[in-house]
Order: sequence, then C-alpha cells, then structure tokens
Amino acid sequence: MKRKFCLILAVTMIMSSFTLTAFGTELDKDKFESDIDFMKDIIYLVIDNYQYEVSQDEVINGLYDGFFSVLDEYSVYYTPEEYREMLETSAGEFVGIGVEITESGGQIVVVTPIPGSPAFEAGIKPRDIIKYVDGADITGATASQATLLIRGKEGTPVKIGVIRGKETLTFDVVRKPVVLSTVESKILENNTGYLGVTNFYDNTVELVKKELAEFDKQNIKKIVIDVRNNGGGTLQSAVDILNLFVTEGPVVYVDYATGKEDVFESKLKEQKYKIAVLINEGSASATEIFAGAVKYKNEGVVIGTKSFGKGIVQTIYSLGDGSGMKFTTAEYFSVNRTPVHKIGITPDIVVENEGIDISKYPEFSKTNKPVLGSVSLDVLSAEMILHSLGYDVDEPDGVYDQKTFEQVIKFQNDNLLYPYGTIDIATQNTLYNALVIHSLENVEDLQLKAAVEALNK
Repeated sequence: MKRKFCLILAVTMIMSSFTLTAFGTELDKDKFESDIDFMKDIIYLVIDNYQYEVSQDEVINGLYDGFFSVLDEYSVYYTPEEYREMLETSAGEFVGIGVEITESGGQIVVVTPIPGSPAFEAGIKPRDIIKYVDGADITGATASQATLLIRGKEGTPVKIGVIRGKETLTFDVVRKPVVLSTVESKILENNTGYLGVTNFYDNTVELVKKELAEFDKQNIKKIVIDVRNNGGGTLQSAVDILNLFVTEGPVVYVDYATGKEDVFESKLKEQKYKIAVLINEGSASATEIFAGAVKYKNEGVVIGTKSFGKGIVQTIYSLGDGSGMKFTTAEYFSVNRTPVHKIGITPDIVVENEGIDISKYPEFSKTNKPVLGSVSLDVLSAEMILHSLGYDVDEPDGVYDQKTFEQVIKFQNDNLLYPYGTIDIATQNTLYNALVIHSLENVEDLQLKAAVEALNK
C-alpha cells in the first residue's frame, strides 16, 4: 500500500506541475483532473496485477516519456543520469574514455580517439570496431546507447573489446575527465586552411579562435569550414562563431511560442577570411544557423548537399530531483527571415560525395554456413563484399561457384581464418567488418575538393 501511495503521489505531482495553459490553449480543468484520477485507477490496476517486477522509477519515467512522446521528436525527458550526461556533452567536457564513435551498418566504429584521452593512451585507434563493453556484445547498438555504456564515473574501469583487421583486442581503460575537441584544423593545398567543426558546444568558439590564431601566424586568408554531419549544439555558440567570419547585422531571428522575438547579430566590422562552408544532410540546427548566415549574407560559398532542415529551438529545464527536460519553444529564421525548418539550406554549389552504401548489401543470416554449390542471399552478400574488397569473383549472383569458393579461401587465409571455403559465421562476421572499414577508407571527398577550387579561383 505504501508503494501504491508513493506512485500515485508522484503522478499527481507530475500532472499538477504543468500549467493549465500549456500548448498555447486553455485546458478544460475539470476534465484534466478527471483524467488524472483515471490514470490513478490504471496504475492501481497494473501494480496489483502485473506479473513481473517493475520499479517505481521505471513507472514514473514511463509516465514522463509518455507525455513527451506526444510532442515533437526533439522534446525529451531526461532521467538524472541522462541529464548529467547531456550537460557534460554540451559543455564539451565529460567523464569517459575519450573516443569519438559512429554507427555504421550495425557496428560501432571509432572515428578517432581524442589526443591525450584514456582511449588514446591505451592504444585504441581510428576504424577500430568496438564489439564489446565489459563483455557485453554491443553489435546493433546506436551510437547513443554505446556512449552511455562506455561513459561512467571518474576512476572506474571499463573493458573495451575491439576488432582491428584480423585481430580481436581487449583494452582495460580507466575513465577520466575528457575535454571534447570539436575542432580539427590542417593546411590544404594553395595555402588554404581547413576547419572541421563537429559540434557547436560551449567551448567550441575558443577552440576555433585558437586555430585561427595559428592560421594568422601562417598568413592564411582562405578557409574551408567543414560542418558536415554536425548535428548542431547551442544557438549562442553558432552566433559567437559567426562573429568571427561574417560582418555586422542580423544572423538569425528566433520567434518564441510566447510571442517574443530575439534577433542575434554579428558585430564584425570587416571580414578577415575568404570562406567556403561544407554541409550535407547531417548538418542540422545550429549548424544551419551558421551555414544560412554565410549563404544569405553572401559572405562565403556553401558547398555540398542540402542540410537537414531543423529550424527549431529547444529549451532545457532542470528539475528538482536531478532530472531534466528539453522541449521545443521557438522557431528560428535565417537572414532576411528566410525559413529553415523542414526546408534546410540549399548549397550554392551542389556536390555529391561518392561512397559505399552498406545498406545495399544483403545482411548475413548468421544461421547458415554456405558451402560450394549453395544458392542463397548469404552467398550473394559474400560475393558482393569480396568484389568490393578487390577479390577476383564473377558478377555476384548468389550462386556459390568454384571461382568464388577459391576467393573465399583466399580471404580466409588473408584474415587468419580456417581456410576451408565454408562461409561460416566467423567468415561472415569478418567479411562484414572488412566492408565497414573499407567503406570508411574509400570515399573520395569531392565536396572538399570543390571547396578548395572555389576558394582559389
């Protein structure tokens, strides 16, 4: 009975914490309170009769999640643990091992270990496939799910199992505070600078300023700013960085649900650099604020493919129990009040990169072990992968013929597998991992090439 009371009290507090003028319209107070009473009855019924154990926290978090599910996909409730992780990431600092990861074809692939991080010092390398975290197979996990497993409390150990080419390696790593580097720089041909910005976090503007100071020492005046696959960050960070590259005037308009309007401006008197901005379908939110200002102020050239089209603003609220929530409170418009939401930013110069689309390869069943003479999708997938990797197979057709058989044996030998020609589960896994690595290594960056050419005309 005590458990019931606590649950119902929590539900009542949850519901009463929201104003009755939400969603821009007056709610029917009597019906609202009646709905709360009905929800109590449902919870009583479930708690009394549900077969399996469910914790009070799970019930309450489920209620929150259910409420936020009726809002847009960018509105979310965070448990205390999730809220802490989110704040750490947005600040550009977190406790973990220090790897930037991506999900590719169901595998978690290391993009890069952050220099000086525990992962870097342990010897984890780019293109390592993270297979295990503390013994648990994370194949099929999203990048977010993998991140939550890898991060943890400062000073705690974590065992990371990776696949690297022909080897499976295990690293014992101790979690430490890590400063997330969101900016990469290098010098390209024709004395052209390159700035890769992966997120607009609180510390990103200082990192950009640091790299620009190095460019200034080398008298670099032409810069490619790469914000491809940059999912955004804070609006203020994007505005602060725009103040380094575009001249004075409005750069973004923000219209709130309350009727309030904010206008953010650049105060830069004179443009110092000639810039080209790279975007793609993964460029969203604050990134589109940045790219849109460059495009619509005509103070640089935008190159790549059309951006995502997330022109809305979320506000973060902390709650008394350590949890938090984020929900959409405004829509933003670019220079001259150009709409962005569900529209995106169209580049001045459209350029597609050519790469390997892993989704076009049939998935291995992981249950069959094709032998010479077999006909199946598993054979087709093996043939397609071998062909992509440069092995001498005929046009893939799903028929396990003698030529493919010989190339499978060659692949097994090359990867220290038992060379008997059967496409067993180990061979299927190794083929797929080889494809993932190949896809990451063999993309010609036509967009970057076009940006350098545009800056040097």
